[in-house]
Amino acid sequence: MSAVVWTAVGSLAAWLWLLLGQGFFWRTDVRLPPRGEPDDWPSVCVVVPARDEAAVLPDSLPSLLAQDYPGRAEIFLVDDGSSDGTGELARELARRHGGLPLTVGSPGEPPAGWTGKLWAVRHGIGLARARAPEYLLLTDADIAHAPDSLRELVAAARTGGFDLVSQMARLRVESVWERLVVPAFVYFFAQLYPFRRIAVRGSRTAAAAGGCVLLRADAAERARIPDAIRHAVIDDVALARAVKGGGGHIWLGLAERVDSIRPYPRLHDLWRMVSRSAYAQLRHNPLLLAGTVAGLAVVYLVPPIALFVGLATGSAWAATAGGLAWLLMTATYLPMLRYYRQPLWLAPLLPVTAFLYLLMTVDSAVQHYRGRGAAWKGRTYARPDTALDES
Repeated sequence: MSAVVWTAVGSLAAWLWLLLGQGFFWRTDVRLPPRGEPDDWPSVCVVVPARDEAAVLPDSLPSLLAQDYPGRAEIFLVDDGSSDGTGELARELARRHGGLPLTVGSPGEPPAGWTGKLWAVRHGIGLARARAPEYLLLTDADIAHAPDSLRELVAAARTGGFDLVSQMARLRVESVWERLVVPAFVYFFAQLYPFRRIAVRGSRTAAAAGGCVLLRADAAERARIPDAIRHAVIDDVALARAVKGGGGHIWLGLAERVDSIRPYPRLHDLWRMVSRSAYAQLRHNPLLLAGTVAGLAVVYLVPPIALFVGLATGSAWAATAGGLAWLLMTATYLPMLRYYRQPLWLAPLLPVTAFLYLLMTVDSAVQHYRGRGAAWKGRTYARPDTALDES
């Protein structure tokens, strides 16, 4: 048997394992767990880190102000050095819409060793501690919540005994590039961190979605959040690992009425979103990078190549193995496309999207070795191998 046939058979074997042995990652029915109303509604402080978010705040902040929550709740928006009037706009929106109390704070420039939005989160949690809340809702400035979002999150946490409940907000899918790339982004994330395994006590799988995280305040203190993860570029996964590592019970699933309103109209915008943290996901390890590139190629690129090569050369083995692997890939992607209400004919194009992600990952490594470091909202941070610890 030729190398093409053996590679195609290996790809098919990988897809059979992914289908049955990776926590049924491809299913999209992991939503907020069964819940009932608690006897008493705990106090909650909502922390919103915001840097240059004036473009999205008019569509997101009113949804937080309008939360229908039976207990005491308050919002702390942290204006993290914005140059577009984010803080003043937030105050104006609160005056105009009313609703939950809003406090706008500013942390100043982060000290060395703090990445991304974590310094702003730390300042917000510090402000919230004066209210002694039982829960903290960490949510991004581009996330719009349904009126009962906070109520449902708290009910799920109380009913299930969770220290952390996180929902992966439904990302915007309107432009051509968003349709091609965004559902695959969530699909790949679920493949890395199968949602069903995250809630299992004792499992090593831990992840959260930073746009919507409800966290018990005492669990945050035990895990030293955010100080313990101040170096992390991928802060949501690091947060979940810290909480779970401290004995916390965590849950992550897909959102039903929590939406990201941030647009990514161009491929360049999506490329930056992925490449910013792709190599950090691989712990800046060249061997992991090589393995990831090889894995993406074998799992996603080989099936269509083997099918066409097999048909062209008359190799039934290559065509059959490649075709079956491509069919399994397509079938597992269909539920995510349905969740995002996208046309199902996009499913066979997943190899094209995977190739784009392969290039984004390589580019992330190239930017790292050029010394550009990680970047967030116009800030660039030192190279992790010299100043940051991603472990």
